[in-house]
Amino acid sequence: MQHTVLQIPRRPRAALLALGPFLLLIPACLGSAREPEDPAELRVPPPLELSGSAYEAALQVTLPAVPPEDLPGLDHVYHLSEQIISGAEPTDADALAQLAEWGVRTVVSVDGKVPDVAEAEALGMRYVHIPIQYAGISEDEILKFAKTFRELEPPFYVHCFHGKHRGPAAAAIGRVVLDGLERERAIAEMRQWASTSGKYEGLYSAVAAAELPTAEVTADFSFDFPAEHPFEGLRASMVAMTRTWDHLKWFQDNDWQLLDEHPDLDPAREAEQLVEQFGAAEQDPNAATWTEGFHGLLGQGSRAAADLERALGQSPWDLEGAEAAMESLSVSCRDCHRGYRNRRASDPRPR
Repeated sequence: MQHTVLQIPRRPRAALLALGPFLLLIPACLGSAREPEDPAELRVPPPLELSGSAYEAALQVTLPAVPPEDLPGLDHVYHLSEQIISGAEPTDADALAQLAEWGVRTVVSVDGKVPDVAEAEALGMRYVHIPIQYAGISEDEILKFAKTFRELEPPFYVHCFHGKHRGPAAAAIGRVVLDGLERERAIAEMRQWASTSGKYEGLYSAVAAAELPTAEVTADFSFDFPAEHPFEGLRASMVAMTRTWDHLKWFQDNDWQLLDEHPDLDPAREAEQLVEQFGAAEQDPNAATWTEGFHGLLGQGSRAAADLERALGQSPWDLEGAEAAMESLSVSCRDCHRGYRNRRASDPRPR
């Protein structure tokens, strides 16, 4: 299968960066990829000296406009190099089979949901699960990514849920430590191709300015590449809520009609599940340590979810009430994300 590999050869880097948008996209097949360079011999490009935000620095290199590849069950895909592909969560066995057809050997998930390890292994691929937050990437997580990219078998498929924010940031770490890519180019790929939001400055700054470990450091680092990293309490609930919210938005965008492409989904049941997920979050054993503001926002969202459940539990549905509940949910989620989820990892967090 032919696809486009968006890769800049490693040397000479300065001359290639100067070419910028004149570089042409190179058709290639992963099955004929060249042998990767020995990571122990690859120089890790130094951190950028930022005078402003890393998000703004992502415009220092101009990339050609390249749309993502969208396939059934596999969205927002970019073949960044012969060794690294970035995209959204594979939603079914067919999507995983597509990865195997591309030659992927290692799948790295940074999302909170436990991946479909058995199906991937049946197709000859290995899963590594390293969940990260939107606020940024910790030093320990950077070590885990660097060791994974250096020691496991490429090509890698790196994904979060939607393939736009956390996944591209992790893939950018791989581009720097495995492909030897300059930091300017790595963050440019996040912003200009993956559309990583400027709200997540911590993701950009981790790629742009963090000290990345040498091959010697990662070789000495103890990490067993777990295929699953399950969560409980608040974080498990938030993982489930994200998917339920997407389903409800699909129904809202379809004027609350049933979805031909998702006959198994029902809006009333999705609203019921959202109420259950808020309830599970509020039972988190660490709830006593959360700030009053976070409790308030969680309660606001829980009440809006209950309003939505009531609106869709009537016959006929109270669509005006459903729209009002969705707006209230949107506001509470936005305010909670802004105040807590999107903050840098060093800030106080409700966990």
